[in-house]
Order: sequence, then C-alpha cells, then structure tokens
Amino acid sequence: MALKARFWNRAARKYAAAPIADQAGYEATIGRVEGMLGPDDEVLEIGCGTGSTALRLAPHVRRWLATDVSADMIAIARDKLVAQPTTGLAFAVADADGPVVSAGTFDAVMAFNLLHLVHDLPAALRQVADALRPGGRFISKTPCVAEMNPLVGKLLIPVMQAFGKAPHVLCLRTAQLEQAIRDSGLDILALEWHGTRGRDIRPFIVARKTPMP
Repeated sequence: MALKARFWNRAARKYAAAPIADQAGYEATIGRVEGMLGPDDEVLEIGCGTGSTALRLAPHVRRWLATDVSADMIAIARDKLVAQPTTGLAFAVADADGPVVSAGTFDAVMAFNLLHLVHDLPAALRQVADALRPGGRFISKTPCVAEMNPLVGKLLIPVMQAFGKAPHVLCLRTAQLEQAIRDSGLDILALEWHGTRGRDIRPFIVARKTPMP
C-alpha cells in the first residue's frame, strides 16, 4: 500500500487539475449511474480520486462513503466538500486491495477507472462482493489496456514505470474483466460503452450480488 500511496500522492495535484478527456462520455456515465440510485441507498466508492464523481452523485442517496489509497487525493476531496457541502458524503483513506470498510452494508459499490490499478483483481472483487448487501449492485468503468495498441502495454507502460511515471497497471481485456467479476460471485446485468471519442476501451459494467431467496 505504501508504494502505491506514494505514487498517487505525488500525482494528486496534477490529477486534480487535469480536465476530463471525454466529458460527454463522463456525463453519459454519470446520468446512467444516477438513474440506478435510490434516495435510501448506501454507497461505497473505491478509488474515488479527488472526489468529483462522489460530489456529483452523493446528493441522490442517503450515504456515500468515498475512499482512496492516497491521503493527498482525499485531502483535496475534503477541501472540495468544504466548498460544496453535501449531506451524507464522507471521504476516507483506504486501499481497494485491502479489507472492505464494512462488510454486507452497502446497496452499491462504485469503481471508476480503478480495477486496472489494483494488484490482485480477484481479491479486490471478492472484497467488493463482501461489501454488498444481497441484491446490491457493483458499478464499474475500467480501461482495458490490452485492447489498446499492443505497444502501450508491452513497451510504453513498462518504460514509464521504470522512470516512476506510471503506476502498476493490469493489462486487461473486456472478456477477462467480465469473467473476473463473475468469478467473484456477481451476476453481470449490463455491459455498455459510453465513450464519444473513437474506440472506447472502458467498458461500463453493472453487476449484482445474488439476492436472498
């Protein structure tokens, strides 16, 4: 966790200042998620970054706990929350590769642009499943790097990592990601593509924990 946190702490200010690459695609995702949320929902977001998405969506639910491995990211998110007070929203430092914050207590778990950054995907997804109540939903949007130009995963990322300019990255394909989600005990309800700029490599996936009989 310490090495991962150190990388993202260094990147926090630049990350916060960077514009969204595909604003229209982001808005499509926000709208889709908002339509699946209810006013009594309790939501966990893992890998929340500097909190922009949490601030957009938290007003539509009862409680939203947004976590990130980077204390500097969370500090920026908390500053945003002071400037934009939002009832029921809280930020906390936590690693998506670590133990769940509270098992079996969330109606939904969100992971946006995160799953390719965890070190143990099956373990992280088991943690997601554990965090959900029966019938709860897992909503993710994940870059599948293996579906980009092959040189990105085989050459560009390793070179950038050697110079400390890129974090640990899983080079996933959509089919691999789907199977990993199913293997965690979740049923996939929807697979969508929200990108508006060329070929989208970030599948938006909605999955559900089996409801109680």
